[in-house]
Amino acid sequence: MSRIVYVNGEFLPEDEAKISVFDRGFLFADAIYEVSTVLQGKLVDNAAHLARLQRSVDALNMGLPCSLEEIEAIQLEMLKRNDINEGGLYLQVTRGAADRDFAFPKDSKPSLVMFTQSRPVIDTAAAQNGISVVTTPDIRWQRRDIKTVGLLPASMAKQTALDAGANDAWLVEDGFITEGTSNNAHIVTKDGVLLTRALSNKILHGITRKAVLALAEETGITVEERSFTPDEVSNAAEAFITSASMFVTPVVTFNGEPIVDGKPGKVAKRLRELYIAFALKSLK
Repeated sequence: MSRIVYVNGEFLPEDEAKISVFDRGFLFADAIYEVSTVLQGKLVDNAAHLARLQRSVDALNMGLPCSLEEIEAIQLEMLKRNDINEGGLYLQVTRGAADRDFAFPKDSKPSLVMFTQSRPVIDTAAAQNGISVVTTPDIRWQRRDIKTVGLLPASMAKQTALDAGANDAWLVEDGFITEGTSNNAHIVTKDGVLLTRALSNKILHGITRKAVLALAEETGITVEERSFTPDEVSNAAEAFITSASMFVTPVVTFNGEPIVDGKPGKVAKRLRELYIAFALKSLK
């Protein structure tokens, strides 16, 4: 049975879903998105994702087609119609359809699209064994704090990593790590300090990142928000990523070399446990 997707007011089988060729999300990547994780058929920390959705559309002077409350009601209906237990729910808002022009149209109606993806979230090989990461130059635009669908540079970096036999890429700009292709980057120094880049327009303001840093501080881990270099990663006690789809996942190999013994570290494993407990409490 095909998935049921949502397109501008209609719940449809995925093979019947259509959107205008003039939609600005298609023509200009003039669109933003959010991905909420699904556990036990419910959404994880969804209020935070909807708040970021509002922040993103505001930053682009883009309206929403309906209220956040109505959007969440559609999300919950999507979960029911697709009978999804574990995975993700993708949501995309575009500026809508208008004749092709670089200027923002004045009378277009925003488009809203959603679909679900079933996949393991808690019990994964990546969580158990860790992932490998290589570095590649960060060639993205300068407003990475806005969660737009303009993901071609990130996709290219991901493919570069896969072609090199790694799982993901950490992006480097001016000699410092910015973030991963679809995740925030973190290391733990040999002194036990958790380092992660400070929030700015250079990185996405990760929802999972925010929760994990709060959990780390509650646990007594010292958190320092500052930029760090690839050399600091190579010399770290641990490294890990955070994202909505992968929670806390250890990085065990960096640029072809193991981090310490090449096994998931205790801080990453503990923070993953704590985040899973947090996620289960946040379900809606």
